[in-house]
Amino acid sequence: MMKRITRVFALMMAVMFLLGNTAGFAESQWNKNHPRRHEVNARLNKQNRRIHKEVKEGDITKAQARKQHREDLQIRGEERAMASQNGGHINKQEQKTLNQQENAVSRQIGQ
Repeated sequence: MMKRITRVFALMMAVMFLLGNTAGFAESQWNKNHPRRHEVNARLNKQNRRIHKEVKEGDITKAQARKQHREDLQIRGEERAMASQNGGHINKQEQKTLNQQENAVSRQIGQ
């Protein structure tokens, strides 16, 4: 009985070890901290905070905020799609394209 418990425990530990290594591998494949991706996502997060602030201060309506959030969500989706096609990274041209889209949304905030 003791040998069986020990085997089950060892098997469980082996499975946990393998799952842990798989998760690490997946994260390395989807490198969210790549400098270009980080810049794009940090900027989107900052714009999100600006939108919330503008609504709170009454400078934009909730409908305008929803529209801007949708546009930012679309940009974030494009960034993820671009990264998924390039090993978890985006290239300089893709970053430039995303930045131009972010600029357009940024100009809408607080108008």
